[in-house]
Amino acid sequence: MSAEKIAVVTGSNKGIGYAIVKGLCEKFNGSVYLTARDLKRGEEAVTKLKELGFKPLFHQLDISDQASVDKFKKHIQTVHEGIDVLVNNAAIAYKMDAPESFGEQAEKTVAVNYFGTLRVCEALFPLLRTNARVVNISSSAGHLHRIPSADIRAKFSNADLTEGWGNSAYVVSKVGVSALTVIQQRLFDKEVPNRNISVNSVHPGYVDTDMTSHKGPLTIEQGAKAPLYLSLEANLKGKYVWFDCHLVDWYGETLP
Repeated sequence: MSAEKIAVVTGSNKGIGYAIVKGLCEKFNGSVYLTARDLKRGEEAVTKLKELGFKPLFHQLDISDQASVDKFKKHIQTVHEGIDVLVNNAAIAYKMDAPESFGEQAEKTVAVNYFGTLRVCEALFPLLRTNARVVNISSSAGHLHRIPSADIRAKFSNADLTEGWGNSAYVVSKVGVSALTVIQQRLFDKEVPNRNISVNSVHPGYVDTDMTSHKGPLTIEQGAKAPLYLSLEANLKGKYVWFDCHLVDWYGETLP
């Protein structure tokens, strides 16, 4: 097996994902993949980082497209054989004034943010090496308390919850990502032989990006701080972490 360590960041041609790639290029002892749905935008982001003196690798990856995910998996298998850090950053969010119906928004948001993330995980988890780290980018919207129904909150927090499982599609999708993190860690803990893999979710903060219509007060570098902490330093498993790197009780009744 290749001795070179490999990190992969999905949806990383701009915003927080781009800053995570930049931070990994600075601190990770290995090669870092910037991935993007759009080939041209991804290549432009890589060129920008190379102009700053970094050497990211690039591969097209659309987490909503099974063929794209399969192609990326085959590439990693063939060229590197394994992954040491996987940051699931790719996601979408509709603007308040989006013309699409709520039903259409809900279907696509959950399809990308939850099922797209799950699709990538199902493809790449077999390639994770011993001691690998997985970071699922969630949100403050991904805290369990954001689900208004006590009955539905109980279902999300059930210890027997499986992968198949408000008025905001984004909230539901990100609560799903946070819940998925707990499920994934539980499954990795039961692995035999055990690869000692950690999976954590993180709220990166309210960041100045296209997704927030540039209303967030944090820079993309500040938004990348906690994801990088989980990718490189933290000794946590199955946890939900705030943008300032402190641990938050995902099951708690209030947000920080």
